[in-house]
Amino acid sequence: MTSRVTEVELEGLLREALHATGTGARWAVEADEMWCRVTPGAGTRRDQGWKLHLSATAASAPAVLEKALGVLLREESPFKFARSLDQVSALNSRATPLGSSGKFITVYPRSDAGAARLAHELHGATAGLAGPRILSDQPYAVNSLVHYRYGSFVGRRRLSDDGLLVWFIEDPDGNPVEDQRTGRYAPPPWAVCPFPATVPVVPRAAEGGQGADGSREARGAGAPVLLGGRFAVREAIRHTNKGGVYRGSDVRTGALVVIKEARPHVEADASGHDVRDWLRTEARTLERLRGTGLAPEPLALFEHGGHLFLAQQEVPGVALRTWVAEHFRDAGAERYRVDARAQVGRLVELVAAAHAHGCVLRDFTPGNVMVRPDGELRLIDLELAVLEGDAARPTRVGTPGFSAPERLTGAPVSPTGDYYSLGATACFVLAGKVPNLLPEEPATRAPEQRLAAWLSACAGPLRLPDGLAEMVLGLMKDAPAERWDPARAREALRRADRDDPVTGKPEDSKGSKGSQAGNVGDAVTVNVGGTVARPLAHPTPGTASAAGADDIAVGVDEAVAGIVDHLLDAMTPADERRLWPVSTMAGETDSCTVQQGAAGVLGVLTRYWELTGDDRLPELISTAGHWIAHRTDLSSTRPGLHFGGRGTAWALYDAGRAVDDDRLMAHATALALAPQQSTPHHDITHGTAGSGVAAVHFWHRTGDPRFAELVVDAADRLTAAGRRDRSGVGWPVPAEAASPEGGTGYLGFAHGTAGIGCFLLAAAAVSGRPEHLDLAVEAGEHLRDQAVLTGEAAHWPARSADPPTAAYWCHGAAGIGTFLVRLWQATGDDRFGELARRATHAVTERASRAALAQCHGLAGNGDFLLDMADATGDPVHRTAAEDLARLLLGERAHRRAQVVFPNEYGDVSTSWSDGSAGILAFLLRIRHADPRHWMVQRPVRAAAGLSPAH
Repeated sequence: MTSRVTEVELEGLLREALHATGTGARWAVEADEMWCRVTPGAGTRRDQGWKLHLSATAASAPAVLEKALGVLLREESPFKFARSLDQVSALNSRATPLGSSGKFITVYPRSDAGAARLAHELHGATAGLAGPRILSDQPYAVNSLVHYRYGSFVGRRRLSDDGLLVWFIEDPDGNPVEDQRTGRYAPPPWAVCPFPATVPVVPRAAEGGQGADGSREARGAGAPVLLGGRFAVREAIRHTNKGGVYRGSDVRTGALVVIKEARPHVEADASGHDVRDWLRTEARTLERLRGTGLAPEPLALFEHGGHLFLAQQEVPGVALRTWVAEHFRDAGAERYRVDARAQVGRLVELVAAAHAHGCVLRDFTPGNVMVRPDGELRLIDLELAVLEGDAARPTRVGTPGFSAPERLTGAPVSPTGDYYSLGATACFVLAGKVPNLLPEEPATRAPEQRLAAWLSACAGPLRLPDGLAEMVLGLMKDAPAERWDPARAREALRRADRDDPVTGKPEDSKGSKGSQAGNVGDAVTVNVGGTVARPLAHPTPGTASAAGADDIAVGVDEAVAGIVDHLLDAMTPADERRLWPVSTMAGETDSCTVQQGAAGVLGVLTRYWELTGDDRLPELISTAGHWIAHRTDLSSTRPGLHFGGRGTAWALYDAGRAVDDDRLMAHATALALAPQQSTPHHDITHGTAGSGVAAVHFWHRTGDPRFAELVVDAADRLTAAGRRDRSGVGWPVPAEAASPEGGTGYLGFAHGTAGIGCFLLAAAAVSGRPEHLDLAVEAGEHLRDQAVLTGEAAHWPARSADPPTAAYWCHGAAGIGTFLVRLWQATGDDRFGELARRATHAVTERASRAALAQCHGLAGNGDFLLDMADATGDPVHRTAAEDLARLLLGERAHRRAQVVFPNEYGDVSTSWSDGSAGILAFLLRIRHADPRHWMVQRPVRAAAGLSPAH
């Protein structure tokens, strides 16, 4: 039977087995894209209990399934299996989350005794077949494909205190407990294990004093894990499905080492090759490069507990990715420009030297280059490298954005793939990132042309000499044969040095393009395959450019129309779970919320209708509003603006008001007045401050005194909850809260002091009570004390005493500046206004490095700049916001008549926080001078009678 299975679906094996056993009538079979589910017609299924998982490789999966079916079809326990060999490979990929990896077959036994019996029979039936260890489970026996864990049998989910949907089981008293799906076997303490205790728990090598096979090595209490009898593990650098990477020392010499682990059968192909072969390749490559100074010195390749390990010399320093993150401050600052240019030169020489030693790297990225303390570079993670003379299997494994496109489709090994990666890595160093250019449909713009447009948008603020942008584009050409080699890149760097007023002398004393690159208003023109790609204009701060304004208007109008078309097309009212598709890479929320649900999209589309009168919108707004209303509970709502019911009510009320739907407004009002669940959070997104902001909005919309009472109540509770220490006032999550954030106090807008202070300002205008304004001012003073001033910029840590974080709305300068400019307006205190101005520098200096969205990206940062423009009347802030819009538009992708954008994970999402809705909101403000979403729109007047300073 198995000989007839190739790269096709495994479902046919089930059909054959059902026919051969004559049991087809007893089983119901359902299939989706991933799983084939097999359920007996009789019996009652349990909600939770001990379940079994069987692993397999792409090569062994047909045999494993065939043997398992011989056992399972005699029973009455439901089970499921991955439908195809491609799905099996995906489950075993090195990138698969640890809690999901390896689970080819899942069995849901009808009783604990049945689980033990089935495990025994399945172990015997599949003995000797290949499959990876399942990290979330306990192996039934040594080298067994059968594993077990206690967990949920059905898809029961609930919202956690952090507003994310989590799987849950119930304890013996019926209380919900999260069913944590991690890479560690951790049964609940009340679950009695029915399986024989023949195999010890197997923690990871660096965390529990046991080897990879679970055997405890002879050592003293508290002594480090010893691998291969020689290498003492000190700490884990990271854990992935393919194995861990550890820091340690050589007990023979005392030298510091890095130890890499490869688990059997991970990333296994149909021929049986897996990540252990990759590690052997890395060992051979390090031997080839021994003594060259290009890579770590190899020490030992050895097996331990069935896993393969490679010990190598530790390279001091940080990965290039980290070096850029730590050093990329003011992109126009001379020091970074000089340092970045020097690093690009070293990268070119590094690739050239590797090729000279007969090594094609195949995975040259900022994560695989170490920067030593002296600035020199070293290659690391050479597991995909190919040595001259070796027969190399094409692979689709690589790093999106840095691997050449043909590499990810299995093209033959070629140095030209490394040229592309060199260009991408140089781009990362110079601009802070490589743009995520999603595929277009149809592909009317070549990727290199899209990259040129993005680089042009970066070039002015970054002050890139012409030669550097040209070099990046030359190295990253679409056609492999046309890519520049390191020698040509080296010559381009020499020309850039000569022409750059910072790193060299201009060739033309009268001034060339290169000699003028230091002026913010200058444009860089890049030749792309014979086509001249001209950048959008970058006006000098404080001035306006008519041409630039026309360019941004056209680009924004096109993007707005395309985003709206996408949102209209993507809405699915018949779907009971989601009205619009969203990314769930960072977790899944309630389907109706502002943050990641339908309310966020509805709120922006409502504003679009009010601004444009697009006659397609009223019916859509009504349909979406009632879809949301049908799924909201008026008896009890979650607090918070972005994750809670108050934000949903806000969106519903404004939608009903826009389309004259009294029923929708009535439901929204009832939802806004509904009792709230208790919460440990005080912040805008999840807690009291967010509910209070929504109440202020309803008070302004309706004049209903009940909302004024809710505002005052929220402000009073925050007054009582504030905690003071030597650093100032804050609102930490209570330490006893059932939340991973327990005891944590944040400074930013989404989760901390800035957002709470902003609500208190608005509350003071409603309550007329000076203590609310005084507390807002106290919050502002605390944020002044926490500011980290670097040049003209002000940065903040996410928490007191942390290093400064990125300048986003969620935790950083964009959100904190959003509060400070309003505090300045309310009090007239120029100290807050000056700090808000400094926050704009933090936002603009890292712009080319930023993601695109509201929560962590250009849209939220641009909204802050527009707030500053509105508050100060200074056109420099609107010009800066338009520059951010240009960068954002540089990463758009056209799909038919629609426009989409990548989120931080490379997904397309419609949500407010990380998707198209939040981007649309910012672009609407660029074109229509529209008030900011989810903020109190009425001008704030402090209770003490102070007017805005300007």
